[in-house]
Amino acid sequence: MQIRRLMAHAIREPLAHFLLAGLVIFLFFGLFGSEADVGDRRIVVNEAQVRRLADQWSQTWQRPPTPSELDGLIRDYIKEEIYYREALKLGLDRDDVIVRRRLRSKMEFLANSEAETEEPSDAALQAWLDKHSAKYAADPVYSLDQVYVSTDGGIVAAEAKAKAIRARLLAGAEPGSLGDSLALPRSIDRAAAFDIERQFGDEFSSALKGLPVGKWSGPIPSGFGLHLVRVRSVELPHKPRLADVRKAVENDWREATREDRVAQAYQTLLDGYQIEIEKPR
Repeated sequence: MQIRRLMAHAIREPLAHFLLAGLVIFLFFGLFGSEADVGDRRIVVNEAQVRRLADQWSQTWQRPPTPSELDGLIRDYIKEEIYYREALKLGLDRDDVIVRRRLRSKMEFLANSEAETEEPSDAALQAWLDKHSAKYAADPVYSLDQVYVSTDGGIVAAEAKAKAIRARLLAGAEPGSLGDSLALPRSIDRAAAFDIERQFGDEFSSALKGLPVGKWSGPIPSGFGLHLVRVRSVELPHKPRLADVRKAVENDWREATREDRVAQAYQTLLDGYQIEIEKPR
C-alpha cells in the first residue's frame, strides 16, 4: 500500500509528466526515425519512414505520391540525413542562436501541452466552483403578471398612465382590463429568467430580481415600452453540484489557471538546476 501511495504521488508530480513526455518522444523516434549517430555511416530508411513520407505528401497534395515521386521523397530524406549528420560532426548545432531558439520552442510546446492536458483534482474543481458558484447556478424561476403600457405617445405620458394604472391595480382592479395590447402573455407561470429575458429583454429580466413578491411594482422598462409587474412567486436556484456542471467548471479552470500551470512546470525544471550568474564588473 505504501508503494502504491508513493507511485500515485509521483504520477501527479509535473516532473514525472515531463519524463513521461520524453519517453513518448523516445518511442516516437524509435518508430519513425531515431536521433542520428554521427559516427554511423549506415542510413536505413525503413517501411515506417517511407510510409510517413508518403502520408505527409498525401496530406499536402490530397493524393498519394507516384512511385517516382516517392523515390524523390526518399532521396531527399537521405540527403537531409547526410547533411544533418555532417553538421553534427562539425558541431554546427552548438552555440547557434537559431538552433537554441528552435529547441526552446519545442520544449515550451511540450510544457504547454502538458499544462493543457493536466487533469484537475475534484478538490481543485470544487474550490473553483465554490468561488464562482453564481456563474454556474441555474436561473431563478418566476411566475408573474404584467400590464403593458405603450410609449408611442411619449415617455412622459406613458409614465403618467402607468402610475395611474398601478394605483388602480393596488386598489384591487383586475389587470386583464387595463393597459395596452401586446403580443406577449399577460401571465407567465414558472419561466426561467433566461426565457423571460428572451421575450422581454435584459432590462426587464434584470429588474425582476429586486421586486417584492405578491405586490404590483413598476413601471419597468423593456424593449416594447413600460410594464406594471406583480411577481407571484420566485424559485431560487440551489447551489450547483460539481457533478452537474463539471465540464463547464473544468474548462473555465483550465483557461484561468493555464499561465500559472505553465509557470509551475518551468519552475519544476528550474529547481533541478544550480544557477550561477557572473555579471561583468
